[in-house]
Amino acid sequence: MQEIIEVVISPEKVADDQAIFKTLEDVCGFAPAHWKIRKRSLDARGRSPVYRMQIIVSSAPIVELAYQRPAFKSIKDAAPVIIIGAGPAGLFAALTCIKQGIKPVIFERGKDVRKRRHDLAALNRDGIVNPDSNYCFGEGGAGTYSDGKLYTRSDKRGNIREVLETLVQFGADENILVDAHPHIGTNRLPKIIENIRNYILDAGGEIHFESKVSELMITDNVIKGIKLANGETHHAHAVILATGHSARDIFFMLHKQQIQIEAKPFALGVRIEHPQSLIDSMQYHCADRGPYLPPSPYSFVEQVNGRGVYSFCMCPGGIIAPCATAPGEVVTNGWSPSKRNNPFANSGFVVGIELKDMREFEQYGALAGLYFQMAVEKAAFKAGGGKQKAPAQRMVDFVDKKLSATLPDCSYHPGITSAPLEEVLPVFVANSLRQAFVQIRKKRPAYFTNEAVCVATESRTSSPVRIPRDPQSLQHPQISGLYPCGEGAGYAGGIVSAAMDGIRIVERMKG
Repeated sequence: MQEIIEVVISPEKVADDQAIFKTLEDVCGFAPAHWKIRKRSLDARGRSPVYRMQIIVSSAPIVELAYQRPAFKSIKDAAPVIIIGAGPAGLFAALTCIKQGIKPVIFERGKDVRKRRHDLAALNRDGIVNPDSNYCFGEGGAGTYSDGKLYTRSDKRGNIREVLETLVQFGADENILVDAHPHIGTNRLPKIIENIRNYILDAGGEIHFESKVSELMITDNVIKGIKLANGETHHAHAVILATGHSARDIFFMLHKQQIQIEAKPFALGVRIEHPQSLIDSMQYHCADRGPYLPPSPYSFVEQVNGRGVYSFCMCPGGIIAPCATAPGEVVTNGWSPSKRNNPFANSGFVVGIELKDMREFEQYGALAGLYFQMAVEKAAFKAGGGKQKAPAQRMVDFVDKKLSATLPDCSYHPGITSAPLEEVLPVFVANSLRQAFVQIRKKRPAYFTNEAVCVATESRTSSPVRIPRDPQSLQHPQISGLYPCGEGAGYAGGIVSAAMDGIRIVERMKG
């Protein structure tokens, strides 16, 4: 017989099995024969933070899952499915293909996960953007070098546990199955991605790097295959389009081929960086978090004149990264190593962009949001002064519309330049951010400080374009055999939800 018991334990005891067992014994009134932690979350709402745990207790041994990679039958000679993009949607679609006896053939415009590092180094050091190999493009997708946060609320879109267990099979720490907000870390993700790649290849699948798709081959509204930029053609009865939210050339390609796409709402703003110690003291109500508490995250959601303004992709102990995908633009994102041990905390802080806000670009039709996004990123590049330097303003100065005479130290490696952000951001975005910060000051005054710096621009929160699909077959309503998938198609937001969408596409395709 098994049951789940909830216990509360102090941070200094959370890694002490004997202390956990003693607490469990006190709660149960007896010594459990067998027990295992099911869920663990830090609750910092009170004056003294505590961990809340769900623990399975049992009179019989609890079966330990052996997280071994699943056995496979070779699919080398099976019918192929083309997958465009090797991010989480594409990779999990490929793993599901192998399970279903289908041969996945992946085409990825970028480089493998190791070779990407050279281009990221040039981007950080010299401000040189490789349009096909950067923080967004390459094996593993945008999540590989921007953190590996696995928290999602998309529990109705698929089996979250399945995604997490698969990541454990390929090398992730088992703690991601327990923690309420699981996180792998940029330093650990590349090896996991390599393990997934080798599994796909060993099973008989194919992965082609530096292979940019330039055209979909279509006859009588039925997909026949793809054409690459080098002129090669590849044929298949189905194509999964899993290219991520920044593959603008794919949106242009679809538009040129008169394949239906549509503008969709997204969000845009800045990335804010504070000293991590300031966030810790604000969240934990103490001067020093000590050795037992992790670097603290935060989350804010505000309404300003009916418009949502919120923090996004918060990175405790993190680094702001240059995530442009083309020369002449500045885009920021954030990431943390597995230990989250850098001295800064950063988060996107963004404003909802609705279709009505895109009227200035309505001549571009379905691409209106994309052109809106591009205009802001180009303005940020100009204000930053080139070489990926980002325009920035201290938080209080930004609210007061005052140019910052100096800027604090910042983790953004290309460097930041003092500039009035109202000249970079659309007026309604800048004003919405200002009002949101004033509202937060009333509730959390420590957050509102000139020790914090606002760095422009955070603009790739999600795709500004949706590629429609039939809700039953998940195929494009116009093109039979074309399966829009993941963040780039507008159906996911993060590693886990993108992975679940990749799984769902293949399962629906097989069915």
